[in-house]
Amino acid sequence: MTAEVMAQEETQTAEVVAASEPHKVEKVVEDVAPKESVEEPKPKTVEKSSSYKEESNFLSDLKEFERKALNEFKSKIEEAIFGNNLFEKEEPKKKEVEESENVEVKEDEEKKVEVEKDVSLWGVPLLPSKGAEGNDVVLLKFLRAREFKINDAFEMLKKTLNWRKESKIDSVLDEDFGSDLASAAYMSGVDHEGHPVCYNIFGAFESEELYQKTFGNEEKRSEFLRWRCQLMEKGIQKLNLKPGGVSSLLQINDLKNSPGPSKKELRIATKQTVAMLQDNYPEMVAKNIFINVPFWYYALNALLSPFLTQRTKSKIVVARPNKVTETLNKYIPIEEIPVHYGGFKRENDSDFSAQDGAVSELILKAGSTATIEIPALEVGKALCWDLTVLGWEVSYKEEFVPTDEGSYTVIVQNGKKMGSQEGPIRNTFRNNESGKVVLTIENTSNKKKRVQYRYKSSF
Repeated sequence: MTAEVMAQEETQTAEVVAASEPHKVEKVVEDVAPKESVEEPKPKTVEKSSSYKEESNFLSDLKEFERKALNEFKSKIEEAIFGNNLFEKEEPKKKEVEESENVEVKEDEEKKVEVEKDVSLWGVPLLPSKGAEGNDVVLLKFLRAREFKINDAFEMLKKTLNWRKESKIDSVLDEDFGSDLASAAYMSGVDHEGHPVCYNIFGAFESEELYQKTFGNEEKRSEFLRWRCQLMEKGIQKLNLKPGGVSSLLQINDLKNSPGPSKKELRIATKQTVAMLQDNYPEMVAKNIFINVPFWYYALNALLSPFLTQRTKSKIVVARPNKVTETLNKYIPIEEIPVHYGGFKRENDSDFSAQDGAVSELILKAGSTATIEIPALEVGKALCWDLTVLGWEVSYKEEFVPTDEGSYTVIVQNGKKMGSQEGPIRNTFRNNESGKVVLTIENTSNKKKRVQYRYKSSF
């Protein structure tokens, strides 16, 4: 849930990845600065940073000491499974029987002891000699969480397995927690690297009724933790726990309108959740991004920081409210970001599907103007487009320009200045004659701007 705040308020590490090949469109750029040559801004694919990729789970990519640790870890697990030493032994019940009967019972129990070889975690068999394809991937998560210290990783694995058994976590997916918490978290889309994205909406607990219903007493907090486990297990089902597969999630934590740290019950639940996820779901989160971060977050972070490992802290990204879209877009394609966060994704979108309208990007230099031309050569077609400028602070207008020079230009949207809090634009136009729709963006600021857009046409 919460973790270490990095020194930079904006994100570090990852660079942006464009989702697909750009459209072939014509653009005209006019630099208003005097005596300065103009380079035509071209739609481009933004290079992705290798620093954001998951660590490799292929044996050939591991360092020598990592391979050695993995092999020793596997031997230790194999021995523990055959020795029935992975799970805590249940305390024997007190029996008031004759000594001879005790001996007979003990002998009978020893005969019934069988080696439990079918131990699995997240659907992956843990017995190394079974040769399950995902075995290395799961075991490397525990090793990496404990810096490849074999004994520490083994103890962590044992505790996780015992916790899951005692808490009956394998059955949590079948449990019904009602719809009250549906607005507090949901899975939606994937990031540039294919990680499933989970959005945690802390503002849902601004409602005092839901807050008390969720955190009001210890029993309710336990139910909340179980619901959070279910959400995590649902996310893990979307992963590919095999070498080369996507094996972790991207967590987005929206703190807008979230109750502050003065709420004792929330502090307790947060600490419990952090401990539970960190102890039992190692390396299941690629990045933990906190957006709409208020000032009180830093106080809460100072409270939780001692409980976090350095590895957990290194995965934290923090963004203030005015950097939300830019931060998310460094990790998530604009078409996968929900519209209320400045992206193009809308629920039940009837205009664009996953196969429609590849997203293109152009860089608009400071003090310059760019136009995007959408061809409308066939009469009667409906054109639809999405456009956003990261950071906005530009002037924008839309026109339909007919091919026939004797016809009049049609104003689709009057020119206006777009403020920094502007959301993405979606508009449509049906042409009655051949021509083109021209989108004009004027950047009068002293900073370059990133423009992202897509379009499609249909009858």
